[in-house]
Amino acid sequence: MILPVIMAGGSGSRLWPLSRQLFPKQFLTLTGEHSMLQATALRLSGIEHQAPVVICNEEHRFSVAEQFRANNIKNSGIILEPVGRNTAPAIALAALNAVKNGDDPLLLVLAADHVIQDEAAFCASVEQAAAHAASGKLVTFGIVPTAPETGYGYIKRGDTVTADGATTETGYVVSEFVEKPDLETAEKYLSSGEFYWNSGMFLFKASSYLAELKNHSADIYAACEKAMAETQPDLDFIRVDAEAFKGCPDDSIDYAVMEKTSQAVVVPMDCGWSDVGSWSALWDIENKDADGNVFKGDVLSTNSTNTYVNAQEKLVAIVGLDDIVVVETKDAILVAKKSEVQDVKTIVNQLKAEERPEFKIHREVYRPWGKYDSVDNGARFQVKRITVKPGAKLSVQMHHHRAEHWIVVSGTALVQNGDKEILLTENQSTYIPIGVVHALENPGKLDLELIEVQSGTYLGEDDIVRFEDRYGRVK
Repeated sequence: MILPVIMAGGSGSRLWPLSRQLFPKQFLTLTGEHSMLQATALRLSGIEHQAPVVICNEEHRFSVAEQFRANNIKNSGIILEPVGRNTAPAIALAALNAVKNGDDPLLLVLAADHVIQDEAAFCASVEQAAAHAASGKLVTFGIVPTAPETGYGYIKRGDTVTADGATTETGYVVSEFVEKPDLETAEKYLSSGEFYWNSGMFLFKASSYLAELKNHSADIYAACEKAMAETQPDLDFIRVDAEAFKGCPDDSIDYAVMEKTSQAVVVPMDCGWSDVGSWSALWDIENKDADGNVFKGDVLSTNSTNTYVNAQEKLVAIVGLDDIVVVETKDAILVAKKSEVQDVKTIVNQLKAEERPEFKIHREVYRPWGKYDSVDNGARFQVKRITVKPGAKLSVQMHHHRAEHWIVVSGTALVQNGDKEILLTENQSTYIPIGVVHALENPGKLDLELIEVQSGTYLGEDDIVRFEDRYGRVK
């Protein structure tokens, strides 16, 4: 049986300002109706498989859980990385977790931030690769190239390989992995017909991967084995030994295993694949109007061509633009030449260096209980619009430096305010003084919407002392 392993780490900084450190591109709905993470899980419906395992970092755990819950997608666990250590250790954690009860599934390793337009072709390639993986091979999927792309690594194929029991040749020995080429070299790769784009997707038995990892990168294997020796389950989350994992080398599966093993096989995949690494890549794959434009949201245009506009909140009007990207969010606007959008990462690094919040979070922030939108702020005050999901409850908490006023806009709020319990409905309010223990719960069947006005000498999110919490956030 195939056990999908969805790697949902990464920051997606080249898709700023939509992608932020705490809500990166895998959680965004950039094409279609689902987020990239949801689409990755949903396209597995054409394959017989177990509920997927997800690997993500600690700060994204509730985003992963909520996105699965929102689409009724089951999972076999969410493994939390204490720190990022690249793909080889992440996959090792999933493999060790998979074999701990004596099972040995085929691990289908997928990135959560890829677009695949032909899901039937994707499933067909996975089925072709399964026989190779079942025989002990480590399969990597090579994307049939459509252009001399310089932004991807390549895989050169060698001799054909026929899997045990197969009647047709479905794969090739991996001759070599090649780094991102210059344009002239990429054109040669494309014309030769012997090279594929390196997709970063894999299929192999858990035991096969662990054996090759132990053989070629024993230090990674040992650190991950130690980290998985004593896991701590928490709801759907699987926490590994943080100190042991921090000591693990940082390395990709390509460098740690695939370039060293003699068991590597590449299976071609022609499925309309893109890793959506930039705004120009999104323009490439989207349907365009007669002038070559792609517009998302409320956009008015005149005399503009080959332009991508993503308007999240406001009307965006463009006049006389060509080959431009415009992305508007509640707190930031990006305007860039389409040919230079890779340099957005430079802006992100500058934001990070200046410790600006636009690097890390959106104005609207998701929490396990719902979300809040920072509507306004100034000296000694902050205004938030808070949405609490039905049945959800914020932690029992208090603040040392701020008081809070809550006004219910819609729904019903069950409020703990010191030693009092209050039920509030539309247009009713309450005041939480500094230092008073309080909690907010939605006992109804509809979303609770309220306005929170904070006032005080310090309004940071770290001025929260939690006493009880449904989501494991009490230290």
